[in-house]
Amino acid sequence: MDSRHWPNLVLMKLSAWHKARGDTVEWWSPEGRYDLAYKSKVFTELYSKDNITVTNADRVIYGGTGYGIRQNLPPEIEHSRPDYSIYPAFADMAYGFLTRGCPRSCPFCIVSDKEGRRSVKTADLAEFWDGQKQIKLLDANLLACPEHETLLEQLARSRAYVDFTQGLDCRLLTEGIVTAINDIRLKEIHFAWDSMAESDSVLDSLRFYAQRAKRKPHGKYGTVYVLTNYDSTHAEDLYRVMALREMGYDPYVMVFDRPNAPAITRQLQRWVNNKRIFRTVEQFSDYIPGRLKGDDEIDRHRCSA
Repeated sequence: MDSRHWPNLVLMKLSAWHKARGDTVEWWSPEGRYDLAYKSKVFTELYSKDNITVTNADRVIYGGTGYGIRQNLPPEIEHSRPDYSIYPAFADMAYGFLTRGCPRSCPFCIVSDKEGRRSVKTADLAEFWDGQKQIKLLDANLLACPEHETLLEQLARSRAYVDFTQGLDCRLLTEGIVTAINDIRLKEIHFAWDSMAESDSVLDSLRFYAQRAKRKPHGKYGTVYVLTNYDSTHAEDLYRVMALREMGYDPYVMVFDRPNAPAITRQLQRWVNNKRIFRTVEQFSDYIPGRLKGDDEIDRHRCSA
C-alpha cells in the first residue's frame, strides 16, 4: 500500500478471489514461505520507492501503475467483491469504480492511456458495496459515461455517504446532474481546475454548481484540486487558490513533479493543504514556512507523472 490513507483495491480483489478458490491468504512476511506473492505499487519510482525484495516465494507477480500501465486484472478477478477483511480499519467503507476511462486525454494524466479514451460503465454499485456506511468512488470521469444518470441513482438509493474522491468533471454539470447529486448523501465532492486555459469554463461551472448545491460538506461547496508546476506561473496558481476560497470552495494544491518543483510551489502546497494554517494565515504573502506548529502536515496525495 503506497499510502496509509488508502487500502489497495487490487489486493482486496485478489484476496477475495484466492479465498474463494480455497487458498490461504495473508500479508507477506520475510519470515514466511509462499507459493505466490503479489507486489502492488500505485505510484511511480519518483514518488514511491520499491525497497522490498521478495526472495521467499516461488513466484512473484508485480502490478499497479507504479510498475506499468498495461497490466490489468482478468475479468473474473476484476469483478470479485473486494475482501475488506484485510483492512479492518476500513470496514465501514466501500471502495471501487463504477466507470473506467476518460475522454479528456490530459497530457499530465495517465488515465486515458491506461483505461481508454471513453468513460464506460464497468460495474454496478452492488459489485463492491454491501451496506457500508461510506462509499469512496475512484472513477476518473463518471459524468462522461453515457450511463451516469443510472449510476448516480444507485448512489442515491444506497443512502450511504459518498465521497467522489477523484474529481467530477464540473464542465459536464447540468441541471439534471446537480439535481441527482443533491439526492446523494455527500461525504465529500471533488472537482478540478488544472489549467488557466480552461478558467472560463471551470469558473462558470463551479458557480453553476454553487448556486444549485443542496449540501455543503464541511461547510464548503466542495474541494477543488489545483494542479501546479505544470503549465502555470506562481501568480496563476495563487489566483486560482484565492478565487476558489472566495467562491466558497476548498482549494487543494497538487504539485506535478513535486521533487523538482520550485520552493515557492511547495510552500504554496503547504500553506493551502494544511487547513489549520490556511485558515489562520489569510494571505500567502504572510506565510512563513516552519513558523507554525504542524507545518509539516502536508497532504500525501501526489500527482503521478
